[in-house]
Amino acid sequence: MPEAPALRIQGLRHAYAGQPVLALDSLHLAPGEQCLLLGPSGSGKTTLLHAIAGLLRPTAGEIQVRGQDLAALGSAARDRFRGRHIGIVFQRLHLLPALTVLDNLRLAQRLGGRPADTTAALGLLDALGLAGLAARKPAALSTGQAQRVAIARALVQRPALLLADEPTSSLDDANAQRGLRLLRSQAQAAGAALLLVSHDARLRGQFDRELRLDGPA
Repeated sequence: MPEAPALRIQGLRHAYAGQPVLALDSLHLAPGEQCLLLGPSGSGKTTLLHAIAGLLRPTAGEIQVRGQDLAALGSAARDRFRGRHIGIVFQRLHLLPALTVLDNLRLAQRLGGRPADTTAALGLLDALGLAGLAARKPAALSTGQAQRVAIARALVQRPALLLADEPTSSLDDANAQRGLRLLRSQAQAAGAALLLVSHDARLRGQFDRELRLDGPA
């Protein structure tokens, strides 16, 4: 039996207070596939990621992750599914300031419904050059270090699907390229499909697959 797509979207629409904000007819990502989705501000990119992650219920359409229809899950089951199968790198990194770097990763493991695995978390930090920072809190990290921790947190469960929201928009050219290479290489190492959404034109031509989201007509 062929493996289910990492992501399958059909007829996706979303509106706030009757105002259309997102329209995407279809999008399929195979396991391990990497895709750049470009679009201007206001085209619905962040709304799309929130819908894929099950953080909002779209007005219409179907979203499947690893063959699971997210709309068929209750709130608690959807949270567990997200924690196990979907990694998210937010534009604002949302690291919990009261927790150490290591505990941010262990919390992500627990929220996925699995026991905290310190060995796996430390191994991922080491792979990202962060082994010496495990006991630090986010306020003691540089911008680049915090970004790597956010990537580690998104990957610690070895998700089937990795979502990245504008990960390079606030970085200079050199750090943008460094962050992009890191995100792509780590997604590949985890076997995760990667969907990166951005308005950053510097990213053009760097992905095998590139799509555009222009927002609802």
